[in-house]
Amino acid sequence: MLPQTGYKLWLDYRKVKNSELLQEYRNQIQSAYIRPDTKTLEIAQKELSVGLTGLLGDKPTFLERQNIKNAIIVAKIKDLNKEYQTLFEPSKIEENGFQISHVKENIIVTSNDDIGVLYGVFHLLKHLQMNLPLEKLPIIDAPKIDLRILNHWDNLDRSVERGYAGNSIWKWHKLPGYIDQRYIDYARANASVGINGTVLTNVNANALILTPMYIKKVAALANVFRPYGIRVYLTARFSAPIEIGNLKTADPLNPEVRNWWKVKIDSIYKEIPDFGGFLVKANSEGQPGPQNYGRSHADGANMLADALAPHKGIVMWRAFVYSEHDATDRAKQAYNEFVPLDGKYKENVLLLVKNGAIDFQPREPFHPMFGAMPKTPLMMEFQITQEYLGFSTHLVYLPKLYEEVLQADTYQHGKGSLVAKVIDGTLDHKKISGMAGVANIGSDVNWTGHPFGQANWYGFGRLSWNPYLSAKTIANEWLRMTYSTNDEFVTPMIKMLLISRAAVVNYMTPLGLHHLMDTGHHYGPGPWVSNLSRPEWNPVYYHKADSLGIGFNRTPTGSNATAQYAKPVADTFNNLETCPEEYLLWFHHLPWDYKLKNGNILWNGLALKYQEGVGQVREMQSLWEQIKPYFSAEQYQEVAMLLSIQLKEAKWWRDACMSYFQTFSKKPFPKGMETPKHSLNYYKSLKFPYAPGIRPSWH
Repeated sequence: MLPQTGYKLWLDYRKVKNSELLQEYRNQIQSAYIRPDTKTLEIAQKELSVGLTGLLGDKPTFLERQNIKNAIIVAKIKDLNKEYQTLFEPSKIEENGFQISHVKENIIVTSNDDIGVLYGVFHLLKHLQMNLPLEKLPIIDAPKIDLRILNHWDNLDRSVERGYAGNSIWKWHKLPGYIDQRYIDYARANASVGINGTVLTNVNANALILTPMYIKKVAALANVFRPYGIRVYLTARFSAPIEIGNLKTADPLNPEVRNWWKVKIDSIYKEIPDFGGFLVKANSEGQPGPQNYGRSHADGANMLADALAPHKGIVMWRAFVYSEHDATDRAKQAYNEFVPLDGKYKENVLLLVKNGAIDFQPREPFHPMFGAMPKTPLMMEFQITQEYLGFSTHLVYLPKLYEEVLQADTYQHGKGSLVAKVIDGTLDHKKISGMAGVANIGSDVNWTGHPFGQANWYGFGRLSWNPYLSAKTIANEWLRMTYSTNDEFVTPMIKMLLISRAAVVNYMTPLGLHHLMDTGHHYGPGPWVSNLSRPEWNPVYYHKADSLGIGFNRTPTGSNATAQYAKPVADTFNNLETCPEEYLLWFHHLPWDYKLKNGNILWNGLALKYQEGVGQVREMQSLWEQIKPYFSAEQYQEVAMLLSIQLKEAKWWRDACMSYFQTFSKKPFPKGMETPKHSLNYYKSLKFPYAPGIRPSWH
């Protein structure tokens, strides 16, 4: 049984249970050397001490010399004894990378820089946590992506937009004088998976964060995070010069506006010398931006980039834009706005692009912008918080979604032009690369609400370090580090995690359906919603169900969104013979009697996919029952209750959606689909005004 609250995440460092392996580790690790002459190396020493004490059962002895045996020696290459130094080639270890090797009966953890040393220590401890043999050394590793960033959609009042794990962990009213231990533990967890940046505030920005009082608070957090290799970033409200600067305009080409930003940014760097830069949401969903003044996204981004450049700061400019004044298919609008500006952005601008063209749906084809802008670095934006995925109530293992997107082939330079190669900069030889994830972290004791939501945080970190890792590999690591190395536990748990993403797609948005959620809070189904002020906010805009069939025609006979992809991809999606059925209704409006590849007509196939999703949640419950002995009664019951809610809500999605679509198909539910327990009017009547993740309205 595992008495674990979840607060320690994957860094619990349980004692090695295999007695033979424990003795092998103890024989090899009898002492340690590290000279803690910087804050980062102090942290590395403390982590090594905590980790080895937990894993081996004894506190390690730290010696002040390197000429020892059966020890761990931790140092930068330049600080190793000459006999060791000559065995390592600094040129083979990239920035922030590390090497772990067996040398003369010792284990050497080394790097060219302090942060690389810290990453190496975490990696060695992971190796021991997973009970891997020491013969598997040496290891040389380094991050493949430069900027590995968590985006917090946290508001200054500590509410969290699309956050489902309690309040924001940033206690602005107590900063800068009070440093919560949780800030340190947060930094430690992020460093353990290589995350090196954090955006503290919501993309729907508040200009107050840029005022001197708040910058001092941000500086206090930056001081905590700096030794862990983590830079802080802020969201910049484009209209800040008006709101807090007393200017009459925020026009990016206005000299006064440009000077205001320069002075503001210079003042931030006086408080935070390693400030990372800004994330900007502009001219999107009502947010102000350069288009308010007849200027382009490049004009707006470049203004900020010019002011940040002397300090080596960067701009992450979100490409999530769509307009109520543009009748074009929403899926096409970001591409249409940004691709013509390729090459017009300053070197320190990255465009932050969601994994798909709509909005963090359970499944989307990869965004057509990936690979289409060879002169501009594109930064991936994934959502870790489960806005459209059952909040923190549903178990959904998101690295499976991330892997699916990263391994998609854009064909922009022929076969093998993977999205991952766009993101790491290798496809078009970019100077800077990045990946961001919208955080699922809150004040709940286990950080993420659902205990297995931690796997999504961990998995994002691992894929931002190496976008070529598999979701299965990441699940194996996280489970062994967090819970148990016993194969009888790990094998069914991996199966359960990998099933979970397929389940949620099936019971929410099968066969390429998307954007079917209810209004505002995005909790539960609302495929009938048609009364919102903007067409593209309504689910009916996306599924287009009618008496003839269902689906959004994005082929040349429809919106022609497929033309934004490279020709081999467009041809695949356009052709019903080759279009993957998981994207069928994303790209095609098809008759209810259309024959699927398995012989079912579309209506029956849709119903059975919804039913399959419900069945997969039941399978998850069965697997959970199978591994009950590995958990305390409290831990088991917590997840069992959440799975029961998930099953109930999976049925709700199936029944509400199929009852609504039946009003168009006029067909009976097929054999194999359970009959809905309520009427369509019942499902339409359900309201959730106080669902978490949005500010409640008390009117």
